[in-house]
Amino acid sequence: MELVVGRVAKSHGVRGELVVEVRTDEPEERFAPGARLRGRAGRSGPLREFTVESARQHSGRLLVRLAGIGDRTAADALRGMLFVVDSAELPPPSDPDEFYDHELEGLSVRHIDGSTVGTVAEVLHSAAGELLSVRMADGREVLVPFVTAIVPTVSVDEGLIVIDPPDGLLDPE
Repeated sequence: MELVVGRVAKSHGVRGELVVEVRTDEPEERFAPGARLRGRAGRSGPLREFTVESARQHSGRLLVRLAGIGDRTAADALRGMLFVVDSAELPPPSDPDEFYDHELEGLSVRHIDGSTVGTVAEVLHSAAGELLSVRMADGREVLVPFVTAIVPTVSVDEGLIVIDPPDGLLDPE
């Protein structure tokens, strides 16, 4: 299974740097100079291989330069590209309270009272923290903050997440 570790948001400057939205907890490893990246235009495009020449933080964003991408036109052509890794290449998380996104996606979600809530459709990463996009039984999507106070139990082995949502979080709007 492929996991997305970054997405090209746009080009930066005229020398081919890319603004990359990081979707990994290890950007210093994934985007280190010399690192090999596999990129795909969208979820179904062909894979391309890239080598990182440099990466730096700038105004809260990761700027990456790839070998062979030397100008703005070449960088613009990569807009929307997803950088992926094979989940089989990943070591198990060292912290028992850490999870890879793909481990959570598809898990059943139950309320602390035992009632069925839905299924985790996606894990979203925002500046404020992680959110679980939960597809409810009625087809609605609810965003649940992935914090211990609201998500006290995660059992990948059982395929289950238990939530204790604050009043109103699951209510239709």
